[in-house]
Amino acid sequence: MASNSSSHSPRTVEEIFKDFSARHAAVLRALTGDVEEFYSHCDPERDNLCLYGHPNESWEVAVPAEEVPPELPEPVLGINFARDGMERRDWLSLVSMHTDSWLLSVAFYFGARLNRNERSRMFTLINDLPTVFEVVTGRKPLKGKPSVDSGKKSKNNAKLQREKQTKANQRLHEESDDEDEGNEDEHEETLCGSCGTNGNEDEFWIGCDMCERWFHGKCVKITPAKAQSIKEYRCPSCSNKKAKHMG
Repeated sequence: MASNSSSHSPRTVEEIFKDFSARHAAVLRALTGDVEEFYSHCDPERDNLCLYGHPNESWEVAVPAEEVPPELPEPVLGINFARDGMERRDWLSLVSMHTDSWLLSVAFYFGARLNRNERSRMFTLINDLPTVFEVVTGRKPLKGKPSVDSGKKSKNNAKLQREKQTKANQRLHEESDDEDEGNEDEHEETLCGSCGTNGNEDEFWIGCDMCERWFHGKCVKITPAKAQSIKEYRCPSCSNKKAKHMG
């Protein structure tokens, strides 16, 4: 592994977020713009390989560091072994989820010295960026990077967040007569079959293949990762109906 990944040690919220953003940009390029080159580097015949994003916005597919414990948390091992055993889209989605986990682990490794409020502000900044998984799967496009100043202004104030969400929900209801434009717009006009609300527009939704109702993933305890392995989703109500018929 190249040394430029651990040659510095960011300490402030601003420095850690800058480091996160650079690594985030690097791995996104590997999994989108440079995907053919990335694919060719992940030869299943080679040893355990990891995807690294460096603070200079470069990416690298390499074997893990030999020292134990390593200077930084290590990415998931062996991404190359599953390359030819899955559809490329599914493989890239799997790698992107593991990459998101690694990016957060590095950020919170550096953030271990921060106090509670600083860690909260750091996560607010990070959470304003779309995850690698969201961009790779097309669930959320990559927009401009949030500024550190915007994170300072929000300060993760719970009351302000609730007010912001209330206004967002009101806006969604006012726009409910607009034409559907893709899945995100469809969700804006759809009420969750479990909680009966629109919820946050960035929330993960899943549709029942039987009754065709939509649900917040959190309401039916389905995560984006779990949804990847579900071929036909049945909501709790439809699952219960099927169980009764079989009984």
